[in-house]
Amino acid sequence: MTGPIPLTMTAPRRGKPPRHLADLSTDELRAAVAELGEQEFRARQLQTHYFTHLETDPAAMTDLPTRSRERLTEALLPSLLEPVRTLTADRGTTVKTLWRLHDGVKVESVLMRYPDRATLCVSSQAGCGMACPFCATGQLGLTRNLSAGEIVEQVRQAARAMVRGEIAGGPGRLSNLVFMGMGEPLANYKAVLAAVRRFVGPQPDGFGVSARNVTVSTVGLVPAIDRLAGEGLPVTLALSLHAPDDELRSELVPINTRWTVDEALDAARRYFEATGRRVSIEYALIRDMNDHAWRADLLARKLNERGRGWVHVNPIPLNPTPGSIWTASDPGVEAEFVTRLRVAGIPTTIRDTRGSDIDGACGQLAAEEAS
Repeated sequence: MTGPIPLTMTAPRRGKPPRHLADLSTDELRAAVAELGEQEFRARQLQTHYFTHLETDPAAMTDLPTRSRERLTEALLPSLLEPVRTLTADRGTTVKTLWRLHDGVKVESVLMRYPDRATLCVSSQAGCGMACPFCATGQLGLTRNLSAGEIVEQVRQAARAMVRGEIAGGPGRLSNLVFMGMGEPLANYKAVLAAVRRFVGPQPDGFGVSARNVTVSTVGLVPAIDRLAGEGLPVTLALSLHAPDDELRSELVPINTRWTVDEALDAARRYFEATGRRVSIEYALIRDMNDHAWRADLLARKLNERGRGWVHVNPIPLNPTPGSIWTASDPGVEAEFVTRLRVAGIPTTIRDTRGSDIDGACGQLAAEEAS
């Protein structure tokens, strides 16, 4: 575990994040390079350094003329994220980083290394406007959307740390990306979609991550789910449900008053039909709140009414926030909930939670810094 990293004492810069290579399509990047008085093929060289070599240091770009590399990196590879605090857990295989953005806003990402994969939990907003009461980020409120560049840069930093062997276990590869950090991804649709295209684009147009290894979560913004289904990107959709009945879900996930449980599940089913990708149902198990056996039965019935083989449920032991009334279910209650889903034929896997000793729930570090 490390302490705070010293920050420069300059005043925060307000307004939009600076333009970044990752904000631009390949054609837009070529045009930007030409506007700088450089030949268009320099765009490809710049992309190769960023997406393939994971490099932003102009000194390392020896295939570019010195004058060109300084001009291009200053204009198209500005610094977007500055580390404020880094915490580690699980013998160094879980690393949580608090980042400071150009305007002083703070967001978090979490890198989790497993024996067979390495997953980065990415933030898409600073704070969140969904106001779910058991979520640390939800209690912060929404500060602003992140740009595509700010989202992509979280990934580049993590991928570089893996390649350089900075994570316990030696050099490796970042393989999985999940939008389960701070924010509601589909409320920042344009930037999130642009970032996903950079994730899955073949190198050097992107990182070359398989779309099957990218997960976009949502609390149930139905029109955006339908829009995502038509994008031709077979990413995994994760629906944060947390309750199968409208009365409780409207308390836990306030957006439910606009799009009900049934409307959200119908949209998730349509997503499966459009993409062929099995949908994940995220369900944070909260003691004496949503972990009743009858709710497991109701959830199974609602999912089975929409067919078989289209969905997978991930019960998540709640990672409580300090001072919160919300806490994880008892192990026996959790086991009963899972058993009832499985007996009903619903594929169910308890989510492996990490980092509970390092403020693992997204938003906790940012909340501490703001207090």
